[in-house]
Amino acid sequence: MFSFLKKLSLIGFAFFTFSLAYGDDINPSLLSIKENKMGWFDVTWKVPTKNNKALGINAKLPENMELIGTPFERVIPGAYITTSRYKNKEASILGNEIFVEGLETTLSQVLVRLELKDGSVFSTILKPDASSYIIPQKASKLDVALEYWKMGTVHILEGIDHLLFVFALLLIVAGFKPIVKAITAFTVAHSITLALTTLGLLSLPAAPTEALISLSIMFLAAEIIHKYRGQLSLTEQYPWFVAFVFGLFHGLGFAGALAEIGIPEHEIPLSLLMFNIGVETGQLLFIAAVLSIIALLGRLPFKEPKGLVKTIPYAIGTVAAFWTIERVMSFLPST
Repeated sequence: MFSFLKKLSLIGFAFFTFSLAYGDDINPSLLSIKENKMGWFDVTWKVPTKNNKALGINAKLPENMELIGTPFERVIPGAYITTSRYKNKEASILGNEIFVEGLETTLSQVLVRLELKDGSVFSTILKPDASSYIIPQKASKLDVALEYWKMGTVHILEGIDHLLFVFALLLIVAGFKPIVKAITAFTVAHSITLALTTLGLLSLPAAPTEALISLSIMFLAAEIIHKYRGQLSLTEQYPWFVAFVFGLFHGLGFAGALAEIGIPEHEIPLSLLMFNIGVETGQLLFIAAVLSIIALLGRLPFKEPKGLVKTIPYAIGTVAAFWTIERVMSFLPST
């Protein structure tokens, strides 16, 4: 039978393979519609790219929306962005339908955010089994709370780098109480920087932030190697401290995602709270899934693959190093 560590290692091998194959592909699209003071609508359509080609999805605005001028297109690392302006032929956009085609074939998701000039904000997540959205007549506090909770949950579950960090912590920290303390410290830390950044009290460019996050995973990979060699690592001695320090940087990453989505000015505390709760929900779901798989492996008569335990930290470090190089290259000046 597998020991607890060996079971974690087996899961890690599968997670490493998934991370390497899909780590950069899981990136939801964004459709932002904002009404300006003139009553026109500024539309931003951001679609992830793979091999320098945009994902095969297309946003369909309500039929009463008429394009003004020529859309402006640009490409940034990992995404294709189109900005355009529309005018509404009817008195209100409320009650109209927004549709995204191609979700069924690409199995992707789209974050939709609509902001009206009176301050009303509507948001939702479109996915293959729910690819259209009828704009309601009024957004209630409950609607806002549920949508931002859902967005936070989706973001962490699609954030392979964040999950890989949590998984690496599980490989290092032994015992229920130390794990709880480490995860709690990680939660408190990223909640602090998420709030400070959202409120405009802290700022760091997205690209360096993402590079720091991947560096935090490289650090934990090295710590796992030290543990397997019988050396007492810093993370083993002070798991809560390491988790807290790196959690601050991960919070900046969460804040970047929330900034892209946007939050209603009249519901900032509620939106921020529910997005953060959503992040924690996704994190707990991931940990529960890992522990469930471990329990399942304990019932199966597997034999340990030779060298599996020693391979995992190098696999994690390889993925993190690849991400780090890619992310650093994205913000270095081109020659």
